[in-house]
Amino acid sequence: MKKYSYKDAGVDIEKGDAFVQAIKPMVESTFRPEVLTKIGGFAGCVSLNLERYKKPVLVSSTDGVGTKLKIAFMMDRHDTVGIDLVAMCVNDIVVTGARPLFLLDYLATSRLDPEKATKVVNGIVKGCIEAECSLIGGETAEMPGFYQEGEYDLAGFAVGIVEDAQMIDGSGVTVGDRLIGIASSGLHSNGYSLVRKILIEENRMSLGKRVEEIGEVLGEELLRPTKIYVKPILNLVRDFNIVGMAHITGGGISGNLPRVISKGCKAIIRKGSWEIPPIFSFLKEKGNIPDDEMLRTFNNGIGMILIVRAKESEEIVERLNSMGERAFLIGEIIKADREEEPIEFV
Repeated sequence: MKKYSYKDAGVDIEKGDAFVQAIKPMVESTFRPEVLTKIGGFAGCVSLNLERYKKPVLVSSTDGVGTKLKIAFMMDRHDTVGIDLVAMCVNDIVVTGARPLFLLDYLATSRLDPEKATKVVNGIVKGCIEAECSLIGGETAEMPGFYQEGEYDLAGFAVGIVEDAQMIDGSGVTVGDRLIGIASSGLHSNGYSLVRKILIEENRMSLGKRVEEIGEVLGEELLRPTKIYVKPILNLVRDFNIVGMAHITGGGISGNLPRVISKGCKAIIRKGSWEIPPIFSFLKEKGNIPDDEMLRTFNNGIGMILIVRAKESEEIVERLNSMGERAFLIGEIIKADREEEPIEFV
């Protein structure tokens, strides 16, 4: 009778161990002083330096890259999706005013391709360095027969910390506050099922060809990494009274801004008050997408919205622009009647 091994079933333990050893140096380059363990153990350990906190609160978030990965597979380009992964997690954390501490990643595939996986992890490392967040561990899983050959899934889990008295949750939002939008880098990591449906399935466009309407090779535009907002946001919360923040992800402005609008208040968003990157108008035209569908599916050029006091709004915009961001005054908070929706586009 033939003897079988795990490798015969498609799982190569030695290859996996070698991969972990190979990525150790790049992963450990993200370590902040609080990290106590090296890569390869059962768990990542982080020491909380609580001397600067009176009542610390841990803030956590988990997310993935979604079907944007399909574009990476089609382009055979794997060095940017790791940045997306970090961004989707840490941007959700920083809206509370928290500083990201560490991130764990999960990479699952049918068969481990060390070269491809290393590119993915390199992107995660770049994102963590940008967010000043330690990549303290993760999981690489070979699951033959579960994923299509050559494909993988990617997920992340991040933890941050903030002083309880300095948490930002939107409870301080009041009539007269101003809304500041910070520009996105493009589509970020949402709406890609619709993007693929319109551009690839319906219009049969080539990812390798330059599209004049957007001024870029289509695949390069679609893989443009999600912007990480940690550094500019933490700079602002140090010096200004930010009363609410919304990370504009799945659901667009319509679905995310209402999360931080206080009862009795309503956000007025002024269309045309910010620059919309060409990819959004291109998608709208190619798919004949209605305005309301665009606003609840894509970020439409705004990746983060801040709610601030009117007297500080112009100075905050100037600060953001001086840091290399593109910021716009896009609306204000008004009083709402009981039955009114919490957001209106005018």
